[in-house]
Amino acid sequence: MTDNKMHRRDFLKIAAVGVATVAGARAMGKAEASSGGEKGPHQWAMVIDQAKCQGCNYCTLACRARNDVSPDISWNVVLPAGEIGGHQVFLPRPCMHCEKAPCVEVCMVGASYYRPDGIVMMDYDKCIGCRYCEVACPYQARSFNWEAFEGPNPAIPEWGQAEIARRPRGVPEKCSFCYQRIDRGMALGLTPGVDPDATPACVMVCPTGARIFGDLNDPESEVSKLVHSRHTVRLREDLGTAPRVYYLMADAEDFEEVGS
Repeated sequence: MTDNKMHRRDFLKIAAVGVATVAGARAMGKAEASSGGEKGPHQWAMVIDQAKCQGCNYCTLACRARNDVSPDISWNVVLPAGEIGGHQVFLPRPCMHCEKAPCVEVCMVGASYYRPDGIVMMDYDKCIGCRYCEVACPYQARSFNWEAFEGPNPAIPEWGQAEIARRPRGVPEKCSFCYQRIDRGMALGLTPGVDPDATPACVMVCPTGARIFGDLNDPESEVSKLVHSRHTVRLREDLGTAPRVYYLMADAEDFEEVGS
């Protein structure tokens, strides 16, 4: 590792005190912002069905292409999560787009912020590269750009074409629920989660339908129906972050072969 790069563990030790100080100093003034502030008519969310995820990483590759992400980092990762009944289980992990996001809470310049539709966004022009947001995120959903991403993207064109500009060196970046697809699609009268051109790339490309996207405020959306009719879990709910990514957990019955 070069001298200008710091190991994540070392950085965590140094930055933890600073993050705690900033979070404490801003806690009183950000009570409203910590819950997302003024909410709009749509509240986007994702449901991930673990029983259907095969660990193919199509979601990672499509995300990398559509968002022009460096091959050295991933906005969407698919992690091995053990076995159930002899079958490998995976845990896909995008940004959780928390309703009370620690990354927003600690950002001293407003570079991390909530959209009215619940998407947690980054303003890369405002970002000063302090990495407080990266340390504060309990899901390790942010990656820091140590170097500028230059040259061709190996995921393009096989997994799609770039839809947004590359981020500069010296900022952390993350999943944005493909906001550009949502905004463009809605401007054309399309419905996110229903129409492919208005739906996040990871959802659109999944060959098994393991990811479902939609509006929690729409009782007719598949996401809303699943959240209200099925037992779902959210990662680290004990932290009070209120993630907008829900999981349908796999169990042994999901993997039983027909006729066995």
